[in-house]
Amino acid sequence: MIRHVKLVITTVIGFTVIAIGAAMLVLPGPGLIVIGLGLLILSAEFVWARRALDRMKDGAKHIRDRWRS
Repeated sequence: MIRHVKLVITTVIGFTVIAIGAAMLVLPGPGLIVIGLGLLILSAEFVWARRALDRMKDGAKHIRDRWRS
């Protein structure tokens, strides 16, 4: 029972943070960072979120490396 409550709370908070980050893509604010935070929250419960977060990190590293060279 407690496991299901934790899953629901984590899911609601994670998707809410992602929605706020998506809004920040068109509004002032660090949208991509907030979306990453939402994926970090969701990755505690979902493998797909962990994979998406890893892809996001790889993309950021690629951009950073291109910027430095």
